[in-house]
Amino acid sequence: MGRWWFGGFLIAVALAVAAVNGYPEEDLVVNLPGQPKVGFRQFAGYVDVDEKAGRSLFYYFVEAEKDAETTPLTLWLNGGPGCSSIGGGAFTELGPFYPAGDGRALRRNSMSWNRASNLLFVESPAGVGWSYSNTSSDYTRGDAATAMDMQIFMMKWFEKFPELKSRDLFLTGESYAGHYVPQLADLLLDHNARSTRFKFNIKGIAIGNPLLKLDRDIPAAYEFFWSHGMISDEIGLTIMNECDFDDYTNASPHNVSHSCNDAITEANGIVSNYINQYDVILDVCYPSIVEQELRLRKMATKMSLGVDVCMTLERRFYFNLPDVQKALHANRTNLPYKWSMCSGVLNYNEADGDINILPILKKIIQRRVPVWVFSGDQDSVIPLLSSRTLVRELAHELKFKITVPYGAWFHKGQVAGWATEYGNLLTFATVRGAAHMVPYAQPSRSLHLFSSFVHGRRLPNNTRPSIDD
Repeated sequence: MGRWWFGGFLIAVALAVAAVNGYPEEDLVVNLPGQPKVGFRQFAGYVDVDEKAGRSLFYYFVEAEKDAETTPLTLWLNGGPGCSSIGGGAFTELGPFYPAGDGRALRRNSMSWNRASNLLFVESPAGVGWSYSNTSSDYTRGDAATAMDMQIFMMKWFEKFPELKSRDLFLTGESYAGHYVPQLADLLLDHNARSTRFKFNIKGIAIGNPLLKLDRDIPAAYEFFWSHGMISDEIGLTIMNECDFDDYTNASPHNVSHSCNDAITEANGIVSNYINQYDVILDVCYPSIVEQELRLRKMATKMSLGVDVCMTLERRFYFNLPDVQKALHANRTNLPYKWSMCSGVLNYNEADGDINILPILKKIIQRRVPVWVFSGDQDSVIPLLSSRTLVRELAHELKFKITVPYGAWFHKGQVAGWATEYGNLLTFATVRGAAHMVPYAQPSRSLHLFSSFVHGRRLPNNTRPSIDD
């Protein structure tokens, strides 16, 4: 009897090891508090990017729903600079779970991008979320240091997950990740050019509502305010006539005239906190009311156009529960501050916001890596007006011809947005009714866009049946 039991025990151990498939067993997330049952695995933990300084980045990796062993790997980065990809991308946008309305459990996101890819989220740079450094000067960062740390992270992360080294790799993100993603892609491609051994298998990059060129993205925001009736003709005309945005700088006073600054300040005051500038058609959530409801164990959900606009506050409450941090292997150093979506300790170089990203995108495309830029059309922060213009100018500089004329693309029999393609390598697409955070407001349309991107397919430009039938 004892021998049979011992044999059974060995088989059970072998099965447990096989179940982790060579992935780091210590990072396996067995079950998150209040998590619905799922058939895919999750991993979370730290990668040390500088052991001497004690600098470590926190990651969350979720397998694809099906065929995880052959499906591509997609890295997602949120922007800020200084905001959490795990809080943003993973748990309120494109990951498999959303926070439940009571802030103590999770609900399933049926339109998660892990239906099309394995997903990797990283809190970057150190000082964001649960990523940290034991060297205080590391909390002063900029674009170059952030990209180098992420390159080290990717090298070391693949050592943890060697099975994924040869997998097709897609780099994606939104907002200030319009800097992070192209800068990282540039470093990884430079590594590939030098390396005689391991090479990153980069198959494409996609960036949503990205900051690409500040002196073009900023005026587009005020044009959006004006065209959507959010500011008066007088203020709109003053900004158009008094503001020379050619030398606009990220740091205040922005290198514009006093009259321009006054008009911008007035416009921002009129738009006010009662409009969600990241999605101008969604209602806003009142934090003080939600926080009280969560403490009292009430449901804080507030729906607007099918979106829970209080999701971000529910998420913050959930991530600060000790059981959640333990399940995620997070906060291993007991940080002296609570988890928050955007860092309160990071001092990021404002001047880096002025960097023109178009030359980097040009280099990436010249290396035959496809680039998609997509825009939620309800975003006033980095509106489609600027992104579309910049993509067109980039195509012109590359001497690309239009390979898909600008026109509607369809999802579920409806117009999901508009798209155009240049030179078979550069795509611009809008997502109709979407926010700055595209998957947050339009999960189904964004999944269709993402699936098309990772499978190398163009967005469908017709639908059946005809509306006249």
